[in-house]
Amino acid sequence: MGKFNISETKNGGFKFDLVAGNGEVIATSQVYKSLEATKNGIASVQKNCTVEVEDQTLEGFEVKKHPKFEVYKDAQGEFRFRLKASNGEIVVTGEGYKAKAGCMNGIASIGKNAPDAQIVMPETV
Repeated sequence: MGKFNISETKNGGFKFDLVAGNGEVIATSQVYKSLEATKNGIASVQKNCTVEVEDQTLEGFEVKKHPKFEVYKDAQGEFRFRLKASNGEIVVTGEGYKAKAGCMNGIASIGKNAPDAQIVMPETV
């Protein structure tokens, strides 16, 4: 079973990682100003973890409505994904993958792990 690990950042904000049962980080959030906003970000991932995928690596790709996952190539030529909420804000991003299949597996792993993931709070809170 997956878990959301919330951590405090050096500048006093918060972020979370979605971690799979095997300990691998699946996705990382932006930095939030408050713990409440961080928890709202987690709720957004849980709510939107099975939305459609917009594959921006394909020529003439079909633009999907928010919320959605976007698959794209970064400056190093690696495949990445990001989950955008209904308002178009990026909620989480994935690591770089050499193959698109790995990237798509990362998205599938969010759908598998996020819905029932435990939320782990930092000890300092």
